[in-house]
Amino acid sequence: MSFFDMDERLLEIGERADIVYSPIVDTKEYPEDVDVCYVEGAVSSTDDLEKIQKIRARTRVLVSFGDCAVTSNVPGMRNPIGPMPLFQRAYFENATNNPQVPSEVVPQLLPQSLPVHKIVDVDLFIPGCPPSADLIYYSLTELLEGRTPDLTRIARFGK
Repeated sequence: MSFFDMDERLLEIGERADIVYSPIVDTKEYPEDVDVCYVEGAVSSTDDLEKIQKIRARTRVLVSFGDCAVTSNVPGMRNPIGPMPLFQRAYFENATNNPQVPSEVVPQLLPQSLPVHKIVDVDLFIPGCPPSADLIYYSLTELLEGRTPDLTRIARFGK
């Protein structure tokens, strides 16, 4: 939602960049030769693992975007107990009909939820839960100008 909070600045970004893959774009397959990709979320499942490896292979600048991607934040809270107690709670204790771990549709969880940089090389880290619209705008415009954003004074972007 912080991305949309850029308001009219989205029009400026839209004139300078093409969004080729996102939940708001109908593309089903991650394209080749992407200049910049902002990845949010931790790597928690086999689907996440496959997708992040494909993204890294096809992207020039990979940005770990938000606390979940940078540190595994909330998804990482399951790491001390592992996935089995989660399955027990979700699919057995809370199930009224046919208690079982799904074998279709729901991707297999990895033993731990990991930040993106633990799986692939990351070029830029943008923390925040969520990062502010000002920080997103600043980082995008710097990258569009071919510069690496200076995030050493991140507090200047507020929440």
